[in-house]
Amino acid sequence: MSEGVQGAHERSEVRYGSRSITYVLRRSPGRSTVSIAVDRTSRVVVTAPSGVPMGRVDQVVLARARWIVERLRQRSEIPPPLPDREFVTGETFLYLGRQYRLRVEVDDDVRPLQLTGGWLRVAVPTSLGRTHRSGYVRAALIDWYKKRAVDRLPERVFAWAGRIGRSRPPIFISEPQRRWGSTTASGIVRLNWRTIQAPVPLLDYVILHELVHLVHRDHGRGFWAAMGRVMPDYDERKRRLRELGPRLEW
Repeated sequence: MSEGVQGAHERSEVRYGSRSITYVLRRSPGRSTVSIAVDRTSRVVVTAPSGVPMGRVDQVVLARARWIVERLRQRSEIPPPLPDREFVTGETFLYLGRQYRLRVEVDDDVRPLQLTGGWLRVAVPTSLGRTHRSGYVRAALIDWYKKRAVDRLPERVFAWAGRIGRSRPPIFISEPQRRWGSTTASGIVRLNWRTIQAPVPLLDYVILHELVHLVHRDHGRGFWAAMGRVMPDYDERKRRLRELGPRLEW
């Protein structure tokens, strides 16, 4: 263990096997317990009451070292953010796991987006200025994906509901913030339209995850045991979805 360094925030380090865990310590007079988090930049941040000695904080971090190492591993598997979309000809988009290229066509014959010959073809009105084209194309894509989600997702939900012995729940296609889906206490399943971009095995993981929440509201042992009985490889699908996720957010 190394000594904390005074400054804006204190820092320390503990040894866990052959690994060093360096963390930032934030003091909070209003706290009564020590909390540990791994932020988006893979930095370990510990928040503790003002009077807790650094040595005691080191002990708490060491006690949670296994959890910290696992969180750091998960963070390392998340790919870096993709460049912002420009919604121009040549960009690629996913639909049910397959990759399609975008073709933007300036044309007076305005028509809905079409998927033909491996291209997602969007007709942009000639009268629309260049600065507004990307917004128009993005809106056209979202409209197309939402319609595909409404057409395809219910059939997958019904199939998996039958496999776990549940009746068909009400389904809504929505756009929740930072969530692939949700289940209400009243039994309504909401699915993010963006999931229709994912390969079917990952789409099925999202659907089953929400359906199991009809029985198990939290992510306790019962929840994951129920997932495993129907989808033994759910953990691998979860990992793949976490890796693919940034490509589906635009």
